[in-house]
Amino acid sequence: MDTYRRAAVPPQKLYIGGTWQEAQGGTLDVVSPIDGQKLTTIESASAADVDRAVAAARAAFEDGRWSRMAPAARKKVLHRIADIIEREALALTVLGVRDNGTEIGMALKAEAGSAAGTFRYYAEAIDKVYGEIAPTAPDVLGLVHREAVGVVGAIVPWNFPLMIGAWKLAPALAAGNSVVLKPAETASLSLLRLAEICAEAGLPDGVLNVVTGEGRVTGESLALSMDVDVLVFTGSGATGRRLLEYSARSNLKRVYLELGGKSPNVVFADAPDLDQAAKVSAMGIFRNSGQVCVAGSRLLVERSIHDDFVALMAKHAKALKVGDPLDLSSQIGAVNSDTQLQGNLGFVADAVKEGGEIALGGSRILESSGGYYMEPTIVTGVRPDHQLAQREVFGPVLAVTPFETEEEAVQIANGTDYGLAAGVWTGNLSRAHRMIRDIRAGVVHVNTYGGADNTVPLGGVKQSGNGHDKSLHALDKYTDLKTAWIQL
Repeated sequence: MDTYRRAAVPPQKLYIGGTWQEAQGGTLDVVSPIDGQKLTTIESASAADVDRAVAAARAAFEDGRWSRMAPAARKKVLHRIADIIEREALALTVLGVRDNGTEIGMALKAEAGSAAGTFRYYAEAIDKVYGEIAPTAPDVLGLVHREAVGVVGAIVPWNFPLMIGAWKLAPALAAGNSVVLKPAETASLSLLRLAEICAEAGLPDGVLNVVTGEGRVTGESLALSMDVDVLVFTGSGATGRRLLEYSARSNLKRVYLELGGKSPNVVFADAPDLDQAAKVSAMGIFRNSGQVCVAGSRLLVERSIHDDFVALMAKHAKALKVGDPLDLSSQIGAVNSDTQLQGNLGFVADAVKEGGEIALGGSRILESSGGYYMEPTIVTGVRPDHQLAQREVFGPVLAVTPFETEEEAVQIANGTDYGLAAGVWTGNLSRAHRMIRDIRAGVVHVNTYGGADNTVPLGGVKQSGNGHDKSLHALDKYTDLKTAWIQL
C-alpha cells in the first residue's frame, strides 16, 4: 500500500470519445484531505467541452456500437470491467482515499469492492430483463419493448465516487446507453481511472465519457444540454432543484435525484441489546466522518433509557480512532475538504446557541497534520425544530432527541423534509412492522443500520429525491417503454 500511497499522480485530462483531452476551461488543483497538500490537477471542462462529450456519446449511441450489441456481448464487457476493478482494487482504492479521505478499511469494501459487485450484478441482469406481451384481443398482438433511452448524464458526489458512480454507470451501460459522467471536483481521480478500465475491458470509444470540473460550469452545461436524454444525480437538495430548473429550460430531460437525508435512528427501551445497538449506531453516523447519505444523524431515544444509551454511544464513539485514512488502524478518516469541515463546526456552534449540549467531541483535531479531521460529536438536548434536527450536516455530528411514546417517535421521525433512511431498534415484532409502515423513508433498518446490497433499491421520498439506485428497479431510469400494436 505504501507504494500506491507515494505514487505521483500525473495531471489528469478529460476522457472524450476514447481519447484524453485538455479542457478549454483550464485546470483545478486536487488537494488531499489527508494532509492538505496538492496531489495533482484535473481539467475544468467548459460548456464547449461538455458539448463535445455529449456529441461523442450521441454518435456512439446512434451508430449502435454498444446500443445494438447483443446483450450477451455487453455482459462480457461488464464482467471484464468488474474483473479489472477487483484486480486493481487496492491501487484504485488508495487513489480514491488520497482524493477524498475515506478510511481505507471501509473504502476497500465500499468503493472498489462495491463497484465490482455492481458491475457484475447488472452484467447478469442484461439478458434476464424481458419485454412483455399484453393480453389483447385475439386478432391483435400487443408487445411492450424496453429500449435504451440514449445519452445519460450522470453527476456523482465526493463521498463514495466509485460506489455511487457504479450505481449509475452499470445499469445505464447494461441497458445499452451511452454516458457522460461528471465526478465531483473534490473526488474525480478514481472515476477517471475507471474510464481507463472500461476501455481496457472493451467498452467502445464514446460510450463512456468523463468530464471533470466545477458544478456551476461543467455540471450546469451537462444539465442544460439539449442532447442528454436522462440526468441522474446524487448530492445536495439545492443542486437538485437547479437541475430540475435546467431540465425545464432545456429539453425536459428526465431527472432522477438522490438528495440525502436527515435519517432518524429510533431506539426503544425494549431493544434486544442496547450495547450492540449503541455500537452499530455509532458507526451508522460516524463512519466516513458522517459523510454518508443514509447516515443515522438523528438519534431518537426512549426517555427511560436516554441517559444510559447516550453514555453507551459516547463510549463507543470515543473508542473510534480518527486519523490518517491510509493507516489500517484508523476507523474514521478525514473530512473531504476544509470547506466541509468548517461547515460541520458551524453546525455544532449553532446547535449550542439553540440550547444543545455537547456530550462528546465538537472540535477539529489533528490540525498539525495539515489535513481535515473532526472528532465524533454528540449533541444532546436537540429539539425537533432545532436546525441540527432539520438540516443535513453531512459530517460526524449526531443530534439526540428523547421521546415518550411510539406515536411521538413516529411524529419526530417524520418531522423533516427528508425521507431517505431510518433505523428502528426494538424486540417487539409488531412494533417493528408498525414503524416500517409509519416512518416515511425509502429504507428502514430494523435492529441494524446500513449494509443493504444490490438486491434491494435505494431511493427516497419527500425531498430526499425520486427514482432508485441499485436492484433491477434501477434499470427503469435507463429504459423507455415502446408499444408495438400489431393487427394479425
